[in-house]
Amino acid sequence: MFYALLTLTFLYSLACLWLLKRWQAICRRPQATVVLPVGLQLSVIIAVRNEALHIADLLSDLLVQTLPKNQFEIIVADDASTDDTGLIVKQFQEKNALNLTLISLPDAPMAAPKKRALAEALRVASGTLIVTTDGDCRATAQWLETIAQTYVETNAKFISGPVTFLPPNKDLFDVFQTVEFASLIGTGACLVEAGYPTMCNGANLAFERAAFEAVGGYAGTDHIASGDDELLMHKMALKYPKQIVFLKNPAAIIHTAPQASWRAFYQQRVRWGSKWAANRRVATMSAALFVFLANLTVIVTGIYYVLGKLSAGEFCAILTLKIIPEFLFLLLIIKFLDKKQLIKYIVFVQFFYPFYVLFFGVAAQQKTYIWKGRQLR
Repeated sequence: MFYALLTLTFLYSLACLWLLKRWQAICRRPQATVVLPVGLQLSVIIAVRNEALHIADLLSDLLVQTLPKNQFEIIVADDASTDDTGLIVKQFQEKNALNLTLISLPDAPMAAPKKRALAEALRVASGTLIVTTDGDCRATAQWLETIAQTYVETNAKFISGPVTFLPPNKDLFDVFQTVEFASLIGTGACLVEAGYPTMCNGANLAFERAAFEAVGGYAGTDHIASGDDELLMHKMALKYPKQIVFLKNPAAIIHTAPQASWRAFYQQRVRWGSKWAANRRVATMSAALFVFLANLTVIVTGIYYVLGKLSAGEFCAILTLKIIPEFLFLLLIIKFLDKKQLIKYIVFVQFFYPFYVLFFGVAAQQKTYIWKGRQLR
């Protein structure tokens, strides 16, 4: 049994080292100053529901973008908010010189309300490049310009951007979310650059309008509530396998708020699990199974040690083989995301993570979840 556990852990450590080298190989984008075509237009689409506490902050960030205001528009698709989200957007329209459009959608039962909001915004969008983010996000002043320059430099059809959580990361729950999410962002980036796009986040992505239409948009996935990001990326990758890129640049980092409670975190992860379950790609399913088994191995190793079936040396060997390469990879991602104050917590997250993976590997099989006050599946 020891050698079986050791072999699986060794393979996992090699995978972590591969990710580490792949991250180091990803070039910063844009690689040089890019002169943007005068006719290039961006459409920033924000699908929102009950974001009265946050939407004004995001719009204020968009107001001070370094990209000239005549080169982008903002479309807020308000998905039947029950708070003052729509009113706040209207007031912002009246007070500021910004090409801002508000679409107010009626409440109606449907399988994928966010995709409906995005699709309605796309109907009126005029940009060549579509950029999406969420109503509770914050952007740097260079965000849109960095995306536009990367698009021109790479001729990408789909751009995945980095996302992290807002400070202060005040307790261990916030810390865990931030480090765990960093691992997803980093892994997703490496897989994109390796030609196996698997993960991205709708809080920070861009795609060419013509390419979106060429792959049929959300058709075929519009029965799934989640997946407006990853499932679209997978469709794009099938048609444009060499034109999916990750935007590795601190100026492109989007910040969002961590989940406020374990209950909200649970619902979010079940929602994410629903899109992964809908993804039938062999590579994606194999990778998910591999990560699950590698983390299960740590738990099994601990149990065997407690039962006296493994020596202390064998237990430490397996634990060390998993932790060190994983730590080194996470260290790079945490530094890139400017979360150096959390480095001391990485090992804590590593010890907790196997139980998290085991729990959500089972919980992800749940068919329904609550999102924005609605029960979806």
